[in-house]
Amino acid sequence: MKRKEFIKKSALLGAGSMFLPSLSGYSIENKSASDQINIGAIGINGMGWGNTLKALEVPGVNLVAVCDVDENVIKRRLNSEEGKSIKNKVNIYTDYRKMLDQKDIDVVYIGTPDHWHALMMIDAAEAGKHIYVEKPIGNSIGECEAMVSAQKKYGNIIQVGQWQRSSTHFQKAMDFVHSGQLGPIRTVKVFCYQGWMRPQPKVSNTLVPKGIDFDSWLGPAPKVPFNASRFHFHFRWFWDYAGGLMTDWGVHLLDYALIGMKASLPKTIVGLGGQFAYPDLSQETPDTLTTLYEFDNFNLVWDSAMGIDNGSYGRDHGIAFVGNYGTLVLDRNGWEVIEEKRSHKKVLVPLQKKSNNGHREHQKNLMQAIRENRPEILTCNVEEAAHVAKVAQMGNISFKTNQKLTWNADKNQFTDMEVNDRYLMKKYHNGYKLPT
Repeated sequence: MKRKEFIKKSALLGAGSMFLPSLSGYSIENKSASDQINIGAIGINGMGWGNTLKALEVPGVNLVAVCDVDENVIKRRLNSEEGKSIKNKVNIYTDYRKMLDQKDIDVVYIGTPDHWHALMMIDAAEAGKHIYVEKPIGNSIGECEAMVSAQKKYGNIIQVGQWQRSSTHFQKAMDFVHSGQLGPIRTVKVFCYQGWMRPQPKVSNTLVPKGIDFDSWLGPAPKVPFNASRFHFHFRWFWDYAGGLMTDWGVHLLDYALIGMKASLPKTIVGLGGQFAYPDLSQETPDTLTTLYEFDNFNLVWDSAMGIDNGSYGRDHGIAFVGNYGTLVLDRNGWEVIEEKRSHKKVLVPLQKKSNNGHREHQKNLMQAIRENRPEILTCNVEEAAHVAKVAQMGNISFKTNQKLTWNADKNQFTDMEVNDRYLMKKYHNGYKLPT
């Protein structure tokens, strides 16, 4: 089957559960010309470029287009050592909608700020492209729901950038948690202390720098003057564009807490925090946040701090499953089990170090799903990503409302209608509308 015919026929609905398929040892030998996959990347300043480079490590994957509202970024990336090594022609765009018209693009990579993810993913799906979209999948609960619906409508194969799901040591840790050897698990602690992440100093508004289409960068967000402290990487600390550490790292870490406990959505949520450490810096999201999620048989605790690294268990991030017989602690470097001193069960497990590059495996997994027409093998499909993104959004909404919230699972909303009206869906501006 020729490549174009294959790609067209492979756009099927991805069935998914929140639990992980096993990694299948996909072969990455050189692919024939008829098995090539062409990608176009939207947003290449940060993770968007990192994702693109990892995708290009998979044989048979070619970069044929890039798009960014900052022409300076495009020049820097294509003139870099990695950019100069790309042999084929790369078309350049500043309007992603024009890039979607390029017929030979099979997969669209979306690495923009969070507030653009929903619109771009839905537009790319309607255009018949397969998609890799950065996490968090949406910037509101309503956007997450719309993205799930769009995937079901158009049937594209879509991978979300929660690449820890493609790391074998994370999966092996889940096998141990599910084995029952920890005993009853009463608490799951998720912590994220990021010393290298802190807001920028407050600076005055300026004219938009040359080469930047700031109106397009804002897109559906409210119109504001250009300010360097909220642009590029630091969009993360402003509610119009993102959700702070809770959505930036939270969807990675909360994801495994939910997988480990085979949990759906919490019953109640309480988020407490503030700008305690850096009140004079440029931020809206909290630099310190503690959130308690109540489930039927356990509590889930989120604990985050910017600018410091001294988190729990001597780590700057991780997930701890606290059981009667021991506590399993898991992070990007590996996992171990610390025995409970009062337990007669012996479950001590020394540090099991990471054994593969999850980021690279995540790209391989997407390409395998496309080539073999098997969306069911995706390690993080849209539905799974939306599940954890909604949990992260719940924590932020509780913090912003300064109240304990109760989730009505039957109605898929909070019990407080005023909170639903204000926070379930982001309001779109500047003529942009989210398809329904």
